[in-house]
Amino acid sequence: MIINKHINPERDLYYLGGKLIEILGDSNPINIDYIDLYNQLNNEHHISINLFSLVLDWLFILGVIKKGKKGAIVKCF
Repeated sequence: MIINKHINPERDLYYLGGKLIEILGDSNPINIDYIDLYNQLNNEHHISINLFSLVLDWLFILGVIKKGKKGAIVKCF
């Protein structure tokens, strides 16, 4: 991945994935609702639902989260 000085790291999947891992780490329940998790991240970083979905895809590929029942997100750590 080529990075230049004009890229905003606040919009990068790696950065937002790290922020989402922090939110997941601070939450007690293992199962977290999709919309609740989006609202928590959106309150801090003002991202679109599409970018949020890409961040979730990234974390799923890494094995940090998995799909739970009824649309919940399950943390795997």
